[in-house]
Amino acid sequence: MSKYSTDLPTATLNDAGLAVTAGWLTVYSIGPVQREYQQAVLEYLPEGVGLPALSFVDKPTLPKAGLALVRNADGTAWETLSDYRGQAAYSTVTGEPQAVTAIGDLPRDVTLEVPSTRFDKWNGRKWVTDTREQQQAAVNAAQQELMLRQQKAENAIAPLETAIRLKMATEAEKAALTAWETYSVLLNRVDTTTAPDVAWPQSPDA
Repeated sequence: MSKYSTDLPTATLNDAGLAVTAGWLTVYSIGPVQREYQQAVLEYLPEGVGLPALSFVDKPTLPKAGLALVRNADGTAWETLSDYRGQAAYSTVTGEPQAVTAIGDLPRDVTLEVPSTRFDKWNGRKWVTDTREQQQAAVNAAQQELMLRQQKAENAIAPLETAIRLKMATEAEKAALTAWETYSVLLNRVDTTTAPDVAWPQSPDA
């Protein structure tokens, strides 16, 4: 037997986790916050020295995709937890998206299911569109649009009326006044309750 060896000496630990024989060990480290597995490192332990903080000697089994490898809370074993990090979760209260940053199951007030509209409400299992609220929002938007169109018509009519009153209007201006006044009358007949399918009259400057 050769008096030489090319093998690295292996450290031996006692029950207290201290090296009774100096040597090398492969240790497996974790992060300090979520206790997630980080890496395997070959560590030299002098006699009487223990493992580095957040390190363990038992080799973990790598998990399947979608799972995170972590050390359990009391540090006695490896475990796998759900891992949704990097995905968007949606508040079941507000519907607002938020990035998932923590390992483990999702909080009860969020879901990975994407709401289809801003009027969706969570019914405990899925998103359901509040069609009444959606319709009211469309009506409100149509009423706002109607006010803008009416104001535009009034702004166009005012100087044309002045030209007519002062007997300074051209034939084109007289025709324009008729067109804008007709448009204004048609606007007053618009039914915004049919929103979002409102039948808007064509503006004279379209």
